[in-house]
Amino acid sequence: MNRRFRTVAVALCTLAVPLAAAHAQAAPVERARAHPASEAAKLPLPRTGFEASGGARWTTQPEEWEFLSAVDRASERVSLRTIGTTGQGRPLQLVRIGGDRPTASTMLLICTQHGDEPSGREACLTTVRDLAQAGDAQTRRFLDRTTVLVVPTANPDGRAADTRGNSDGVDINRDHIALRTAEGRALAAVIRDQRPDVIHDLHEYNATPSYYDKELLSLWPRNLNTDPTVHQEAHTLSETYVRPAAHGSGFSSGIYGIWTDPVTGEPVKQVAGDGQERILRNTAGLKHSVGLLVETRIDALTDAEQHDPALNNRRRVNTQLAALDGAFRFVDERRGRLEAATTAARVKGFADRGPVYLGGADNDPATPDETLQDPPCGYRIPAAQYADVKDELALHGVLVRADGDGNALVPLRQSQRDLVPLLLDERAAYDLVKGLPVTAC
Repeated sequence: MNRRFRTVAVALCTLAVPLAAAHAQAAPVERARAHPASEAAKLPLPRTGFEASGGARWTTQPEEWEFLSAVDRASERVSLRTIGTTGQGRPLQLVRIGGDRPTASTMLLICTQHGDEPSGREACLTTVRDLAQAGDAQTRRFLDRTTVLVVPTANPDGRAADTRGNSDGVDINRDHIALRTAEGRALAAVIRDQRPDVIHDLHEYNATPSYYDKELLSLWPRNLNTDPTVHQEAHTLSETYVRPAAHGSGFSSGIYGIWTDPVTGEPVKQVAGDGQERILRNTAGLKHSVGLLVETRIDALTDAEQHDPALNNRRRVNTQLAALDGAFRFVDERRGRLEAATTAARVKGFADRGPVYLGGADNDPATPDETLQDPPCGYRIPAAQYADVKDELALHGVLVRADGDGNALVPLRQSQRDLVPLLLDERAAYDLVKGLPVTAC
């Protein structure tokens, strides 16, 4: 395949939002077509620093802010707002793409939680622009039924420093339970308020040839508390849509965290990708969203990529774009099943039935010690401890009953039923506080 630098133009094709390859410097600059009668529609399409350099460098943060502002000005279907501020004072921005009316489905793209993994951010930025300004009927119809939310840079301080963690050295993708970081808190609030049906989390990884060196790896929520139907939809997203989309664009793919035999292709070792609830793809499943982790290979594939970093960078971004192609097709083709799965999962907890798992994964059964076979009806938190965690519980969307003395009762009979023990049980691996089990609520 000729892996050309792509402007990610939205094209007419069989799926609602295909992102087609094109040379960055081909043809005159396209004009916005979404609202041809408006002055905004006459503005030229903005380009990222990555595009302008042919992939020789990543888009700077001032360029990102200018780019997003230009997209916002040029399209009436885009809104841009700040959802938080990092430790070093940088804004965390959320882009909303869609019409004025509520839609049946919501997708959330979270880009560059790890600051030294920039390819997802570049893919997200150009995707924002192309969805915002696409004029074809299929894309407009897709956006009439789908709200697309994008956090282009989930870790601005880490991106500025080219570090995995934020300015305090914290891995944001291990903070989706404790919510100690400004970045984790901002993302939790978006998930709580927007209730996305799909959460697509864009990352990169370093290869281990020849056992772990695919151009794209993906993984669904492995946490055993993920609703089975949501889990199935996430598995379908990965294996039936995202990975085949990568293959269709000429990229190899595999399952994240699994080494495979280079001759037989059979799995030989699991090195990552367990059911930890604090990892976003698992938190997404717990919160009834179809979560997916996507990882593209950082390392150069060829001598040409080794000698030309721009060639390597373009391949990394194009792989992310291929994965996004698959994700958009998934939402468009499985909309009914997707909405049914997430809607049913969100009300299932009110029945308050079934075990809750404090460990294990979908490929690693929980032990008896990791299983609450008969969970309590709730957890009581004394006033002093509740004061320390009330904000985090609220960000998670957990319902709490407070008595007159400031003590709190957190019942399991609620939408976030299976999340509650992971936050409050003394045996949970990443509990916020050790609540007192209550047998009568």
